[in-house]
Amino acid sequence: MEEVKEEHAVHHMNKELLVDSLKNEDIEGFRAEFLELHPYDQASFFKELEEEHREKIYHYLSPEEMATLFENLEIDDDEYKDVLAEMNPNYAADMISKMYVDDAVDVLNELEKDQVVSYLTIMDEEAAQEIKDLLHYEEYTAGSIMTTDFVSISANQTVRSAMYILKNEAPKAETIYYIYVLDEQKRLLGVISLRDLIVNDDDTMIADITNDRIVSVSVGDDQEEVARKIKDYNFLALPVVDFQNHLLGIITVDDVMDVMEEEASDDYSKLAAVSDMDTIDRNPLSAARKRLPWLIILLFLGMMTASLIGRFEETLNKVAILAVFIPLIAGMAGNTGTQALAVAVRGIATGDLEKENKWKLIVREAGTGLITGAICGILVSIIIFIWKGNIFLGILVGISILCTLIVATLAGALIPLIMHKFKIDPAVASGPFITTINDLISILIYFGMATLFMSYLI
Repeated sequence: MEEVKEEHAVHHMNKELLVDSLKNEDIEGFRAEFLELHPYDQASFFKELEEEHREKIYHYLSPEEMATLFENLEIDDDEYKDVLAEMNPNYAADMISKMYVDDAVDVLNELEKDQVVSYLTIMDEEAAQEIKDLLHYEEYTAGSIMTTDFVSISANQTVRSAMYILKNEAPKAETIYYIYVLDEQKRLLGVISLRDLIVNDDDTMIADITNDRIVSVSVGDDQEEVARKIKDYNFLALPVVDFQNHLLGIITVDDVMDVMEEEASDDYSKLAAVSDMDTIDRNPLSAARKRLPWLIILLFLGMMTASLIGRFEETLNKVAILAVFIPLIAGMAGNTGTQALAVAVRGIATGDLEKENKWKLIVREAGTGLITGAICGILVSIIIFIWKGNIFLGILVGISILCTLIVATLAGALIPLIMHKFKIDPAVASGPFITTINDLISILIYFGMATLFMSYLI
């Protein structure tokens, strides 16, 4: 979203006054009050309005003023189409052209292709071409979230001429804190900060103060990797280059915050075995359609667990007390597997596992499973002996928990690592999925051992 480039005075929003101005068609009164608000407050007010009042705002605000509001508008992705449909097509196209290019692309990506073509045809040719240049990049890559609104200079000029360029470019640039130094072929040579320009003499050559130790990202890099780099290096912006090091655009920290929120929501959706949690479904049919695929998969896995228990029916008939501890064994396996899964997925998401030997994680999780399994196994053995007076039953359940926790912990760590190796999002190894798999494993261990030691239990 838009980077705020100037300090805004704190102005308390008088919603009643704004609504009254709309009802009374007091254009001057509305503009005087509304334009004093921070763009986020403007967007919040706009979002709460009925359609009839929003239509008046389109007449009261210029496309440029509306663009600032739209960049801060937080609505569901599928609502952009409806809001734009309320506007006159020429007004909407003009507004989109006044937005920062990356924000305009985000909005257009939510529309049908014929709508996108229509808006691009209507709007200014130069703005349309800038948007087209970004629209063809694959979603969730650096190219899809970068902006072309940056300031660039050449190395063979002075600080004085660079400041002149900066002053001219600043109004439409998304950030002015970094200025990028390019050669004649538009290849990235280095970067200087606004501070560098301010503290050096006017006659100083840009080449003499350029920092050529550049951290950049490729246009095809995953947006999550970009977010990680900006976080690690504490940058305000990061240059995006092609394979020949031509500067194509920049990604600013505010865009990365949106990416981090999007990725977190996506990972949480998958960990909960829900396909999409970006929007709140008010339609039960739509919500059910998104949840059913995973639930059906888990249903069949659950049927496999039930079938597995059925194979040990003879064991259960001889020692019916074994059935009492099935939820305990399965529950412990699911819990410890989910814990290991969370550690592994977080390590992959934050990049910590890239810096650490993955075998260390596996060995650590195996050790953790051994320690927790041994302690829980001993505790449950003592409790069952006191409760049921059967030492062999207690030992059986205790050993089953020990083996189950070791295997479940390893499964929780290994599955996301294997998926990551094959370029599959490890969050797909969701909590319910790991839990069901570990149910199968734990039942197999429990009843397998019970069958082997049947003579001690009867």
